Amino acid sequence: MPQEKTLDVLAVLCGRIAPLAGSDVMSAMHKTPVEGKVYLDWEGLQGDEQANREHHGGRDKALHHYPFDHYAAWKEELPQASALLDAPGAFGENLSTMGWCEKDICLGDIFRWGEAFLQVSQARQPCLRLNLRFGEKKMARMLQNTGRTGWYYRVLTPGWVSTQEPLVLEKRPSSAWPLDRVHHILYEDTQNAEALMSLRALPWLSESWRRLANKRLQTNTVEDWSGRLGEKS
Repeated sequence: MPQEKTLDVLAVLCGRIAPLAGSDVMSAMHKTPVEGKVYLDWEGLQGDEQANREHHGGRDKALHHYPFDHYAAWKEELPQASALLDAPGAFGENLSTMGWCEKDICLGDIFRWGEAFLQVSQARQPCLRLNLRFGEKKMARMLQNTGRTGWYYRVLTPGWVSTQEPLVLEKRPSSAWPLDRVHHILYEDTQNAEALMSLRALPWLSESWRRLANKRLQTNTVEDWSGRLGEKS
């Protein structure tokens, strides 16, 4: 557990569905800061949208959190996108903070934020829309390879939230499952059956990732990532 159990919020962000720059691909990845209090419901912040409801949003992915800590590294690696990385929101996140990254967050962590209670359900699986957003055809692959993906929450209790109220870590059901360990299992040690069985048994794991683990175990193969990452011609 991090030494400090509270984390200040830099920004709360919402976005509407619109075409990504230079394309006809619809997305709500362009998000802007919300001032004052905003209501967090079971499926996300009021006023926020998702273009592809099959893969974005829903109860297990109601809120996307991306650490602003990663921005400095991205600015070095992507000088062409420096302006986009000047402020939170480049990755379509709803919540921006500094201080904790994937190694500090565990699956199942429960946070209090204002009136709401949240639980970490999975890390982000990057998709091809990031390639368009950043004008870099390998952006989604880069995000996946680095593990700098951010994570999702399900909402356990809806309520009013704001940048004036910190995230408070209330409960850690299992310190054995930091998100960087999950990343290692999903993208590096991809056919470790024992690890996949342990992962799928976690009651707080998102249903989509439970299905993913089950499919790997049943087929003894790893899913093709190329379509999601925008690498298919």
